Parts: sequence; C-alpha cells; structure tokens
Amino acid sequence: MSNRRISGFKPTGPLQLGNYLGAIRPVIEAQHRQPTTVFVADLHALTVPHDPARLRELTTQVAGLLLAGGLDTRSTILYRQSDLPAHAELHYLLECVASYGEVHRMIQFKEKGGGSGTRLSLLTYPVLMAADILLHDIAEVPVGRDQRQHVELTRDLALRFNERFGPVFTVPEAVLPQVAARVADLSDPTAKMGKTNASTNGVLFLLDPPDVLRRKIMRAVTDTGTEVVYDPERKPGVSNLLDLLSAITGDKSEQIAAKYENYGSLKAATADAVIALLEPIQRRYHELTPQDIEQALAQGAAQARERADATVSRVRNAMGLTTAQPAPAGSPGTPTTAPTPR
Repeated sequence: MSNRRISGFKPTGPLQLGNYLGAIRPVIEAQHRQPTTVFVADLHALTVPHDPARLRELTTQVAGLLLAGGLDTRSTILYRQSDLPAHAELHYLLECVASYGEVHRMIQFKEKGGGSGTRLSLLTYPVLMAADILLHDIAEVPVGRDQRQHVELTRDLALRFNERFGPVFTVPEAVLPQVAARVADLSDPTAKMGKTNASTNGVLFLLDPPDVLRRKIMRAVTDTGTEVVYDPERKPGVSNLLDLLSAITGDKSEQIAAKYENYGSLKAATADAVIALLEPIQRRYHELTPQDIEQALAQGAAQARERADATVSRVRNAMGLTTAQPAPAGSPGTPTTAPTPR
C-alpha cells in the first residue's frame, strides 16, 4: 500500500496558530519522508454564504502561508482544489454509492445545518471530502479528533465501492497528530482556537503583527490562584499556555510549568516563543508575489491531474460508464484555432 498522505486547508478564514501546529508543521516535517499532496479546499468553502472576492483572497493567502511555512514544491504537490475537475466528478460518482442517512448524521451538518436556507452542499460535502482523499490513492490522512468521522465515512464508501464494483480504491487510515491536535482559544480555554471564531481576541493568526500577538497572549484568560501548574481540568487557561509552549519547544508541559513562578512570566515567555516561531514565516510570506503563488498552484495542479484523472477513469469504467475520449482536431464542433480572448 502507498504511504502517500494528503492534507486540505479550507479558505474560510485566516490561518491561525492551531492550524500551523496541528496541521501545517507536521506536513512540512514529513514531506521529504513520504509522498505528500496538499490542496487549498476552495470548493468546501462554498458550503456556507461567502464573498467571492474574499474567497479568492483567502485562497491565495492560505497557499502563500503554506509556501512560507516551508512546503517544498519540489517534493510536495500543492494545488487549488477547484483547478481539478476530477474532484467534482468523483464527488458525484461517490454520491451514487453513499446513502442519505450516513451523510445526514455527520456532526458538522447537525451543528450548522437543518434550516430551510441551508445549502445542500453542507449536507453532501463529507462525500466531497471522501473524493478528495480517494482521488489520490491516499493511505494516511492526518486529522484532528473532530475530523475522524469524515475519514470513517471515506473508508465506508471505499470498502462499499470495492465490494460492489471491484478493487478500485485504496482504503485510507486516519492518523492523529502527536502534538497540538487541539489548541484552545486564549479568551476561552474550553473552546477550540479557530479561523472563524466570533471573537478574535483569543485567536493567534499567523499574520498577526508581533505587537498584536503579544497583546493577545498577555491578555489570555488564566485561572484562580497564582501558581503555575499543569492541570487541564482545574487550570485550563494556564495549561493552554503551557501546551502552546510545549508544542513550540518540544518540552513537556509539566516540565515547563516548573520554570515559572507566576502567570505574567509564563505569558511573556509564551509571547516570545510564538513571535520567534512566526517571524520567519511572516517574512517569507511578504516576500512572495501573487505570481509566485499562482505559479506554484498551477504547477501542482498539473502534477496532480494525471493521477486524479486516472482514478476517475477507473471509477467510471467500474460503474459502467464510458470514459470520454478527446475529439480529433477538426471534427464537428471542435475549434481548430484558439478562441479569441474576451
């Protein structure tokens, strides 16, 4: 079985520190040890109301931060999801194998959907996520605990398809990050730090200036008492700061706690570590031009297209569909010259 891995990043908001520690950094650290495919999941961003200009801006920003964070396009494929029509085609073909009941019970739809104005794509997007994975013969999918349900659906669809139509799909496994799978909001340590939180006071965005990062960390919610102790149950605020430092330095949270006598010194050290981590990423990001980013995405799409189209061709054949062949040049309805740009 291939050890190829895949990660997708949805451009619904600016990337934040939890995205980097839990998803981006593990991809970058492993990219030279195993084949890796990374895509910006702009089709997934259409499941909720969105502004088209903002979507384009965030798609470019996400891709730029992946490059600035160390993604090496010489060994890793990076592309924009909508640049590969195979995603949408395989999505529909898998819908013909999926059932309403199994997608309706997915947790995101229960939390965000149900109203008359809910987009149908919010119900069916877990099947698109399955298509994203199965398109590339992926064996391992790094996910947080809140995404394991989607990988289980992908496995179910792959196994069902293989049983009905023959061995077409690689059946993937979910792989949990070893550290920082869940980073809490600094303003509410019981909530996950996210790109689209209602308040951004406790969210450390990757492009926040150093003074903004420091201010947010120094204002982080702590706990009663003054002793720095790692105790996620009784001291979630302090423990969250310790977990952040642990994820950045590699030291254990309990060991870090022993170094600080009060909350102020812990916050200052956390701010210093976060700023030092993000400064080179921000510098490289601002050195990139939009043309650099577009070139990298186009190159990645060209690399990904061959495998993606081959997968869709296998699926079509297995399901009894005829794989379309390109029409010969000069045939009826086929232009023999390039159309005039408009």
